[in-house]
Amino acid sequence: MSKLQPIAESIDDALTIAGVEYSSRLLIGTGKYKDLEETRQAVEASGAQIVTVAIRRTNVGQNRDEPNLLDVIPPDQYTILPNTAGCYTAKDAVRTCQMARELLDGHALVKLEVLGDEKTLFPDVAATLVAAEKLIKDGFEVMVYTNDDPIIAKELAEMGCVAVMPLAAPIGSGLGIRNPYNIRFILEDAIVPILVDAGVGTASDAAIAMELGCDGVLMNTAIAAAQNPVRMAIAMRKAIEAGREAFLAGRMPRKRYASASSPDKDW
Repeated sequence: MSKLQPIAESIDDALTIAGVEYSSRLLIGTGKYKDLEETRQAVEASGAQIVTVAIRRTNVGQNRDEPNLLDVIPPDQYTILPNTAGCYTAKDAVRTCQMARELLDGHALVKLEVLGDEKTLFPDVAATLVAAEKLIKDGFEVMVYTNDDPIIAKELAEMGCVAVMPLAAPIGSGLGIRNPYNIRFILEDAIVPILVDAGVGTASDAAIAMELGCDGVLMNTAIAAAQNPVRMAIAMRKAIEAGREAFLAGRMPRKRYASASSPDKDW
């Protein structure tokens, strides 16, 4: 009886961002947990290697008298991804990235988001384009949050962003992927990694994103707001892995009518 052989794609299928390879395609945030210990446990359980940090809301050393997130999420074990959460102008976003670079000893990889509306937290696309251009010229490696517009996604990639991150639904809504067709359009023209960012609510949402062909998923609230965040982090890790495997395997075609599983043959 032959033994099953390892699937080469599973072993060698790395996510590459800005020239660095990662075995995990799940990126998670660090906000909304009850304390730093829960943050540590959830991040560890998720298997994530890239961890995003809201520089304007989180202490990473700028406030010496407060608990430091980097004590539980050490930069020598994780890639810290500073983000510009809470910025509503290109100027504020650029300044926040510059502050992050100073705090993190020249760290160039950042997540850019410029918000346009407090109710929906949809991106201000015009301001995002301005900020992205300035940051790229200043030597930053920009992973950019945007809407699910294929034209804008392509423009951001061609501009030099190292990853484009279209929303699945409004930030923190947990609604899942509302427009898979636009995500598919974005993927068809992708020249950089495409990661779903915002709107994931549960493991099936993450799996769907990966089955569509996305390179990864970034989430925060879906894990932090779960009744058991650590257990949800484990579920999300498994969903990302299963969704990626399904995408690589290639799903069967959809059919309108039944097709017998057993061959139509007399024995």
